[in-house]
Amino acid sequence: MPTHKSAEKRMRQGERRKLVNKTHRTYLRKAVKSYRELESGESAKAEFPKISSTVDKAAQKGIIHHRKASRLKSRLARKTVST
Repeated sequence: MPTHKSAEKRMRQGERRKLVNKTHRTYLRKAVKSYRELESGESAKAEFPKISSTVDKAAQKGIIHHRKASRLKSRLARKTVST
């Protein structure tokens, strides 16, 4: 247990941030999963900007690493190209 007031505050902040990060991570995973389930073609091309934006926002918030975001977008982009 923390002995300083500042350490107690950091614990409270950490708990709140953990919940927020978990929410964002879950939303990102569900969005990626739903995009992968789409048929490739026009529907995938229309949805790619949305999923790309979602991945970028997650990287910007620190939910995932920026290199993981790039790798994920690259792999998802292949779905729009393949027919």
